[in-house]
Amino acid sequence: MSTALQLTLLPEVETFLSQSPLQGFVGGKNFPNADGNLIATIDPGSGEKIADIHDLNASEIDRAVGIADAAFPAWAALSQQERRGILLKLADAVESRKSIIAQIEALDAGKIQGQAAGDVQNFVDTLRYFVGLADNVEKRTELDVEGHEAWTVKQPWGTCAFIFPWNFPFLLIGWGISPALAAGNTVVIKPAEDTSLSAIYLAQLAKEVGVPDGVINVVTGRGATAGAALSQNRQIKRMSFTGSPEVGQLVGEACGRNLVPVKLELGGKGAAVVFNDVDVEATARALVGAITFHTGQVCCDATRWLIQKDIYDEFVGHCKTMMQNVKIGHPLDPSSQMGPVVNPKQRQRVLGYQDKGKNEGAECLCGGGPAQVEGYEGNYVKPTLLAGSLDNVAAREEIFGPVAYIATFETEEQAIAMANDTDYGLANSVWTKDKERANRVAESMVAGNSWINAHNVFAHGVPYGGVNKSGIGGGVLSVETLMDYYRSTSVVRPLG
Repeated sequence: MSTALQLTLLPEVETFLSQSPLQGFVGGKNFPNADGNLIATIDPGSGEKIADIHDLNASEIDRAVGIADAAFPAWAALSQQERRGILLKLADAVESRKSIIAQIEALDAGKIQGQAAGDVQNFVDTLRYFVGLADNVEKRTELDVEGHEAWTVKQPWGTCAFIFPWNFPFLLIGWGISPALAAGNTVVIKPAEDTSLSAIYLAQLAKEVGVPDGVINVVTGRGATAGAALSQNRQIKRMSFTGSPEVGQLVGEACGRNLVPVKLELGGKGAAVVFNDVDVEATARALVGAITFHTGQVCCDATRWLIQKDIYDEFVGHCKTMMQNVKIGHPLDPSSQMGPVVNPKQRQRVLGYQDKGKNEGAECLCGGGPAQVEGYEGNYVKPTLLAGSLDNVAAREEIFGPVAYIATFETEEQAIAMANDTDYGLANSVWTKDKERANRVAESMVAGNSWINAHNVFAHGVPYGGVNKSGIGGGVLSVETLMDYYRSTSVVRPLG
């Protein structure tokens, strides 16, 4: 690792990384790969190796699930008050080490450090939110059935498996495991092979603060082996996958064969519909901020900008100026506004879509191509604005980088039709001062989420999920999410 980066690392981060090669953590213990196979974890901002992690095989994944399954009865048998105390202690510990986890996340995932700190706080807030909800769940519900005494009782499922992507490693762990743990399930976490460090740190911290062994388990390895083995395991009782539609289909197929309920949170190609009554400069600033946030590696991002024709030139002018002024730099540099994409493969994907889009007739209004950051050989790209027909490949397929595609509309009906002309259905936004029009358009867009005069809004208590190619199986962040992690048993006694 470069001298510049060594000087910026917290001592606790250096101590954590000195454990390399880092192992999975299962049953309260380090969980190694017996064959000694390792995966190098690379800093996306410098191209330098941070650490190695163990690459677990299918039999080791199965053993980890068995350990989680064995820990389930005791965890489920705790009172809600006992589980509450343990989980809130974990939330407090994570919050107290926010700067440490944020730096690990920034270094591992290429996140701007301040944004990574926000992700850690989101984890904390999410865990506390679901613990609070679980406190108020009525486990037993009486049913009014003539001639019968009847009721339902809610119980946790057992071992729940989670496969997480590399764009929001720690935040998404919070979204996923918090309701499962609060309901009394045990969890097996499989982080992305590129970004496993914060998950390992969390599992070690859980052990330290007294979470019972086997309740929170982390298995490391490649998606094609470790991830596939987890989704195919017959002992898991629920499966949650966040990632691409292509891999989501494979996970769904595997769970279907085993009749395991599955939640799939997949990709998107969101639209931002901008009407001519907005503050043009402020709206441009908001959308440029959205597409450059975490270098556009956000599944629900607004990547198709649909602008009412008479403000198009003004809007584009502001966007070009703002994109050109984005400070691209290493995630640990406090002056950086946008960091790298996660790995060279993703960098090539972004650049490739820019080329394919232009080859199909798109005009590059701003940016495009790789970016250079002095002193670092990282995976940097420039924020890019393309324009043209929405039939273009860059307007239809998910790029997962700081690339927006802009087009014009004239009428409200045309804007709605353009926004809905996609295979995806995750999140869109509408921008206007007309409240009635905002509500009307928001409700007309085919997606799991519609935002008004904002984008990327995640309030605890509001369901978030996708439709069509963007996902199935329910959403996250709401009461409904918590209830997914209880199974229901009906009890009936005939009278007379």
